[in-house]
Amino acid sequence: MRALIIDDEDLARAVVREHLAAHPEVEVVGECANGFEALKAVAQHQPDLIFLDIQMPKLDGFEVLELLEAEGKRPAVVFVTAYDQHALRAFEAHAVDYLLKPFSKERFDAALAKAHALQAAKPTVPPPPATELAAAARQGKPLERIVVKDGPKVTVIHLDRLDWVQAQDDYVLLRTEGRNLLKQQTLASLETQLDPSRFIRIHRSYILNLDRLVRVEQDSKEHRDAILRDGTRLPVSRAGYQRLRELWEGA
Repeated sequence: MRALIIDDEDLARAVVREHLAAHPEVEVVGECANGFEALKAVAQHQPDLIFLDIQMPKLDGFEVLELLEAEGKRPAVVFVTAYDQHALRAFEAHAVDYLLKPFSKERFDAALAKAHALQAAKPTVPPPPATELAAAARQGKPLERIVVKDGPKVTVIHLDRLDWVQAQDDYVLLRTEGRNLLKQQTLASLETQLDPSRFIRIHRSYILNLDRLVRVEQDSKEHRDAILRDGTRLPVSRAGYQRLRELWEGA
């Protein structure tokens, strides 16, 4: 088994490396201090297993997994994290093992044994998507940023820079700072992860950042448009207009 260690803390990587030294059947093919290094290392070494920290700067562990999934390169994962146990219980049932820092050698060996068993079994059921794991661990807290991979380039969109989102089949078009970026995710899935007090589904094909809204214009009995700060016009459905009215009246 080829393993990769991904953690922004030197000591944490050293602890994992020390425990793996007692398992000659595992070859450590590399160590990474951040998510961007991890993406390159997985492409280069193609590990069977990664020991992955969740809380890292630039890209967190879930975002790393999401980008690996987009490339079809997701290996088996053991999370190594300081997340509290309450949050971890939320995705414990997803059959993804984790090590809560600080952990014992016995707990480490148990996680590694599970990874071996999964590799030997070659499960046909794919692991849950990283977005699903992240949502479970957040315990209902909304997203703070979205990661998008376009070829070799990774863009991190902070949600205060997201203007609107459009559904495009199994993709979403994200409008941010004058650019359009495509991400493989459904609009309905993304909607469940956004803060409903900031982002409103104004149409079956559009989600709008309310901070960009200037006014709603009605040019016929059945047709309304949302007018944004930059002059963009987006369609507003009857149901979307009702959502806006309820939000305005409740403010």
